[in-house]
Amino acid sequence: MKFDSRQEKGSILMRLLMFTVMISSMSAIMFNVVLPQISQEFQLSIAEVSWLTTAYTLIYAFGTVTYGKLSDRFQLKTLMTFGLTLFAIGSLIGLVSQVFWVALLGRCLQSAGAAAIPAMALMIPIRYFAPEKRGSAIAMTAVGIALGGALAPVIAAVLVSVANWRWLFLPSLLILVLLPIYRKHLEFEPKSKSTTFDWPGGVLLAVSVSTLLLGITNKTFWLLMIGAVALILFVLRIRTAHEAFIQPQLFRNTKYTTALVLVFLIHCIGISLYFLTPILFADVYHLDSAWIGFAMVPAAIASSILGRQGGKLADKKGNTHLFTIASSSLILCFIFMSIFVGISPLWISLFLIFGNVGQSFMQVAMSNFISTTLPKDQVGVGMGLFSMIGFIAQGVAASLYSMVLATGYKLNWNPLHLDLHSHLYSNVYLVLAALHVGILLFFRIRFRVKQPRTALERTVKQS
Repeated sequence: MKFDSRQEKGSILMRLLMFTVMISSMSAIMFNVVLPQISQEFQLSIAEVSWLTTAYTLIYAFGTVTYGKLSDRFQLKTLMTFGLTLFAIGSLIGLVSQVFWVALLGRCLQSAGAAAIPAMALMIPIRYFAPEKRGSAIAMTAVGIALGGALAPVIAAVLVSVANWRWLFLPSLLILVLLPIYRKHLEFEPKSKSTTFDWPGGVLLAVSVSTLLLGITNKTFWLLMIGAVALILFVLRIRTAHEAFIQPQLFRNTKYTTALVLVFLIHCIGISLYFLTPILFADVYHLDSAWIGFAMVPAAIASSILGRQGGKLADKKGNTHLFTIASSSLILCFIFMSIFVGISPLWISLFLIFGNVGQSFMQVAMSNFISTTLPKDQVGVGMGLFSMIGFIAQGVAASLYSMVLATGYKLNWNPLHLDLHSHLYSNVYLVLAALHVGILLFFRIRFRVKQPRTALERTVKQS
């Protein structure tokens, strides 16, 4: 009965998280639409105002692992209260800002608070659901992300058409309404009595992540050097500190570290759906921003509708089964894109459905799988690292795609592709399809041992 009550609370919390993740996802994306408008108002370059999104991403990336680490020592109720309150304060500051640095401060505080959301979205399923029911819970987060991605450009366009861009901060304040409900349903849990926290290790990790990302995205050598030095110092710190920010034995877990490498590659490939596609629509099909947004909406809607089915499949058939479906869907998407890029954008919009749904399923499969590789005392920081790796991969891949597009390569690698003006995009998608074939084969071989996923299967095995 106690377990049933706990799972009932978990179901309520996951519904709240789905809405919270949706708002957070919208907040992260909406400002991309208005950067030119902000640049004109403050007489700043696009590079300068882009810090509204760059700073958000950097703080968000490190914040997820920090909240994950803190969740091993503090109550989820306390961390969620702090995070959502800070998110709302940042939103309010941005809403009333009159100078650029105040708007930037609001975005930084927003990000510092919002980073609690992905950490909690991973921890609550682990704390409140049995492993055989965890997939469905994690899938609700994927639905929230998909809904946020679908609604962000639409809501941003509507708001800026009738009001000032500062009103984009307003939807984030809705999260405050959810805080009392979170506090009601998040239970008290015994925690470690340790009072120390490895702040030097945390600072070194933050410096290394931020400078490496900035160095890669801006192609700045001295930032890369600083990041490399900070990373070396971080490794030395966790090897010598009594209670390190990340315990070194976490990286001796080969199943976990192998999965992290796969997560990095999967995110590098998956970001092409959101980064490369708008460039494709503009470059090949000459669509304006509004039509690009509409062309990407069907895939986001399909992902939000089918997202929970991925979780149910993981619970019923296992993570390997869901991983295979997800990877196959992505492979089909990239093959179709490689062959047919250059034809009507309506077909590209259709092919993106395979990709977005596949990426959503992949997120569920890897989140669920990684949660099973971690011991109880390392779940928080382990899942936080999982989230952070995804953000690092997105930054690295975006820079890589930009460099590839800048080459203007004209040779065609796919004999089935016939459009003369889109060979480069066809080649990229062909390579991405081949990479996912390799990832799928590796995953099925490396993690081929099947574990029972349902209570009935476990009972049969024990008997």
